[in-house]
Amino acid sequence: MLLAITCEMQARICYGGGMAAKKADSKRRSGCPLNASVEMLGDRWSLLIVRDMMIRGFQTYKEFLASDERIATNILADRLRKLEAHGIITTQPDATDGRKLTYLLTPKGIDLAPVLAEMVLWAARHEQTGNQPLVRALQTNKQGVVTEVRDRWAQKKNSPSRLTKFRVERQRGC
Repeated sequence: MLLAITCEMQARICYGGGMAAKKADSKRRSGCPLNASVEMLGDRWSLLIVRDMMIRGFQTYKEFLASDERIATNILADRLRKLEAHGIITTQPDATDGRKLTYLLTPKGIDLAPVLAEMVLWAARHEQTGNQPLVRALQTNKQGVVTEVRDRWAQKKNSPSRLTKFRVERQRGC
């Protein structure tokens, strides 16, 4: 009996039965919160773009193209459009060249900091990974690193050199 109730509750939570919906997207496959997350961020490129903005301070198309993972231009343009459409990033004209755009994380995008931190820690536990200074900083004081990232973005000081307490070295792989 308990198992049946638990399964029914999970189905209601994931598929929207009896739960107040926020902004429903008619294109979603279901009302499950995990599904919504995967539909917005489920490909590696979107997560890597957010990582580059959050950790490395990338703001320009050219910077994203120079990332170690070597994203193709058509995929980069598509993912930037999708991230903007989902409200994770926003754009503004470049201060030095109005023809170019600068990309910035929105509060919704900044809220991904703890998610990315957990993904880094999970991968470091289960795979051989690079950027051990970042891994060690997260293992030692995850909340401190996440708070510093949030504060940096709240102040629009998104340069990676601003990670003063938790020096994160740019290494191949992260």
